[in-house]
Amino acid sequence: MNFKIEKKMEGKLGRAGIIETPHGKIETPAFVVVGTKGTVKSLNPEQVRDAGAQVVLANTYHLYLQPGDETVKEMGGLNKMMNWHGPSMTDSGGFQVFSLGAAYGKGISKVLQITDPSLLIPERFDDSLAPRLAKIGQDGVSFTSHLDGSVHYITPEKSIQIQHNLGADMIFAFDECTSPAEDLRYQEEALERTHAWARRSLEEHHKLKVQSQKSKERNSNSVIPAEAGIQDSDGPALFGIVQGGREESLRKKSAKVISEMEVLGKKFDGFGIGGSFAKEDMSTAVKWVNEILPEEKPRHLLGIGEPEDLFMGIESGVDLFDCVLPTRLGRNGTLYTKDGKIHITNTTYRQDISPIENDCECYTCKNYSRAYLSHLFHGKEMLGGTLASIHNIYFIVNLVKKIRQSIFDGNFMALKNDFLEKYKRKCD
Repeated sequence: MNFKIEKKMEGKLGRAGIIETPHGKIETPAFVVVGTKGTVKSLNPEQVRDAGAQVVLANTYHLYLQPGDETVKEMGGLNKMMNWHGPSMTDSGGFQVFSLGAAYGKGISKVLQITDPSLLIPERFDDSLAPRLAKIGQDGVSFTSHLDGSVHYITPEKSIQIQHNLGADMIFAFDECTSPAEDLRYQEEALERTHAWARRSLEEHHKLKVQSQKSKERNSNSVIPAEAGIQDSDGPALFGIVQGGREESLRKKSAKVISEMEVLGKKFDGFGIGGSFAKEDMSTAVKWVNEILPEEKPRHLLGIGEPEDLFMGIESGVDLFDCVLPTRLGRNGTLYTKDGKIHITNTTYRQDISPIENDCECYTCKNYSRAYLSHLFHGKEMLGGTLASIHNIYFIVNLVKKIRQSIFDGNFMALKNDFLEKYKRKCD
């Protein structure tokens, strides 16, 4: 993987660049479409591509459970298995530490309003109400499968082994994602674990690359000179993850530790900014981190994708975003428009023969009306979720492309102010 910055935003941390991977180039900033189980829900790869997506991210934990990472490897790896010809990523399974642990069954989401008084109610964290499916130890995490109840233990080494088997172009170190509602003492403990796991992830990644090179030597009957070292092409690019919650000192400490971490002369190829964020201070947390991370490597904001957050992240130096919202909202009948989200099942759309947006070039808007989509959702037809997801992916992916162009044109702030003024004006 190679990363090149093409244009920097004046007076801001934002930039436009190019990431080169074995499966093609990614023009950044870019939105990464989530295909959790090796499929973007309700869409085939051609529909994802035609909606403008450049890169897809799959979930390590879910693919490990089903069909199994060894099976994915036997099928030729993630890209071959899902017939996706563009760049690919896998997360580490670290988010499941949060979603199946502290957040499980308690209504605690990736992005919280920290001022929500319900977060202060002790019962929200009572495990007797919803026993955790993930239990954290110093060496790794014990998961109880949500599929069959079987118990699995994932360590940093295991996470990296799984991801190498899955074969994506870019992978992530194993980490502990924490809730912003956790107290400072726990955030500190979790951060130390994340840093220890990051080093173990980097060590295992290097070990697997050495094994890969030796395997190539055996298969080619040629010896690679020792002084040549391990080549960057021998395996995926590894991103280290910065944690630290909403505490400035912890975020900055984590950015410094992860960016300087080195094993046998090798550092992380890029960085993920992780954690469950407080909506009120997400922008400051991202800025704290990106002011410290090395400029020459790409940065990925994990699990964030609302339009206002995309503008914030890009302004603060983020290159990649991934989020399930475009397809999740689409499957439930919520659609993005420049004037805000609309809920297509509302009565007002049953006789509306206009497209979702008149100037939208997505397949759905060029061929179908709001009335038809409303009919599909009321009739519980599967096609409704597909058409809505196509539109939502197109909307978000191409919004980020417009933001990228605004960096080259020097009018980012004008685009941001104009878009957000219209987007927040209407609440359907």
